[in-house]
Amino acid sequence: GVKLLLHGLCSNTTVKSLDLKGNNLRTVGAEALGKLLKQNKSIRSLILEWNNLGVWEEGFSFFCQGLGANNILQRLDLRNNQINHQGAGELAMALKQNASLQELDLRWNNIGLLGGRALLNCLHSNKTLKKLELAGNNVPSDILKAVEQAMDHNQDRQTILSETQNRTYILTKEVLSLKDEKTKQFLDLMDTIDKQKEEIARSGRISAARVSQLQEALNEQHSIMNSLKAKLQMTEAALALSEQKAHNLKEQMNVVKQEQASMAERHSKELQQQKQEGADREEKLLRDLSAASEKNLLLRNQVDELEKKCKVQQDQLFQVKQDLTNTTAELKLRAVQAEERLEMEKKRFKQSLEDMESLRVKEVDHMTQHIETSERSMQDRIQRLEAIRIALEEELSQVKAAALAERGQAEEEFIKVRNQARLEEQQRLEHLEEKLRMMTEARDEAQNCCLKQKQMVAEAQAKANQLSLQADGLRRRLEELQQDLNSKEEEKVAEVNKVKVELQEQIGHLQAERTAQDGLREKIAALERQMKALSSNHREALLDKEGEISMLLEKLRMREADISRMREEEAQRASFLQNAIMTYVQGSPLGTHSSRK
Repeated sequence: GVKLLLHGLCSNTTVKSLDLKGNNLRTVGAEALGKLLKQNKSIRSLILEWNNLGVWEEGFSFFCQGLGANNILQRLDLRNNQINHQGAGELAMALKQNASLQELDLRWNNIGLLGGRALLNCLHSNKTLKKLELAGNNVPSDILKAVEQAMDHNQDRQTILSETQNRTYILTKEVLSLKDEKTKQFLDLMDTIDKQKEEIARSGRISAARVSQLQEALNEQHSIMNSLKAKLQMTEAALALSEQKAHNLKEQMNVVKQEQASMAERHSKELQQQKQEGADREEKLLRDLSAASEKNLLLRNQVDELEKKCKVQQDQLFQVKQDLTNTTAELKLRAVQAEERLEMEKKRFKQSLEDMESLRVKEVDHMTQHIETSERSMQDRIQRLEAIRIALEEELSQVKAAALAERGQAEEEFIKVRNQARLEEQQRLEHLEEKLRMMTEARDEAQNCCLKQKQMVAEAQAKANQLSLQADGLRRRLEELQQDLNSKEEEKVAEVNKVKVELQEQIGHLQAERTAQDGLREKIAALERQMKALSSNHREALLDKEGEISMLLEKLRMREADISRMREEEAQRASFLQNAIMTYVQGSPLGTHSSRK
């Protein structure tokens, strides 16, 4: 029945405690128990008290083999089983192989001295057994003390191992938690870094777009400035043409002045009164000419100011050019008409000369004196006018030199134009001098034509008035052009200021983004420092734990060395006791009697 029961328990996985106390088990039962211990993986407590297993040596040896192969059983009770020293040796062999048994009860058996030694020897290799009961086995007290010390040592070792296991378990948990935290922190850092990278990329794209827009705006402004420069060049060319036209007008005015002077001389031939009136008229004409020259100077100054201010008025200046060309064409036509009229008058004068030659001869002597005096006065006046003209030309040259110093390139062209104008003026002066010579010859003829000449003077004055009106109109147009230029310059300044403000705002945004990027970089550096500090702290903790473990291992080695030393001492004591007992037994009469038997 026991065999069948144990055979069924071999495959059982729920029974943890088995009590077979007082069942008188024999060899078959011992063999079945050995098989059970080899195959069963759940029984942890086995009670075999009062079964006389030690009597059946073969069955008990098989039982011990099963115990050596088992790694689950923790408590074994073998009280009152008549186990001798041989059975104790078998148990010692099984305990050397077993690594799970913690409590073994062998009380009230026949183990003796040899069995106690065998069990004591097996405890050197077995480190799991915590409790071994050997009372009632005729085991010497020193062996029992050694066994107790070994049990205490095993208990201490087990407690230390359990503590170390608990500590290692706790440390592993802490290490795993730290690893998890670090991984989480690392993942968080990676996420934050990715987000920051995305933000930086976005900010970089936005800044690149803004920079491209700014570059486009700057390119547009450069194109506008280039167009303005081209317009300025055109306006400068137009102004140069206007200056040339002004010079032509001045020359025409000088021609008119000379004609007026010649007419005044002719008037002086008639009578002294008429001469005085002609002189007064000439003075008036000179005053008008000085006023006109002053006006021309003012116009030149205004033209210089307009040269500095005119930058963007190309179309209007072209219109002014057209108007100036029209006026010059009209003036040329009028000059041609005047020359034709003069030629007609010359023809008439020639005809009248042919008629009046007889009368002239008489009055020549009388008039020559008056002509010489008038010529002297006229030469003085001409010299004065030339001095005034030279002074005016010097002032004009100084003003133009100041303006030309600013321009640079236009200086040579202006000098060439001025030289050409001077040459033309000199040529015209020479031509006028020739005309004056001719007119001196024709002074006698001019007496009869004074009335006609007065009419011509009135027409010339009317023409001069018309020219002054035209000059006023040109002044008004120039003032309008100045106003337009000023308004456009103000608009340009406003646009430039707007662009500057926009650029400053964009620069401020970019600087703010840079500061934000610097803050993010500082945060990343701080997080990296925290990671380094945590890693260093973790390393230090691990090093501390490793140092503690090494200290504990050194303590264990010291204790094992002490135990081995104590075992050696106990073995020496046991050997001394054995020798003493043997000598005592041999020397006693009982020993001799037993030897004789």
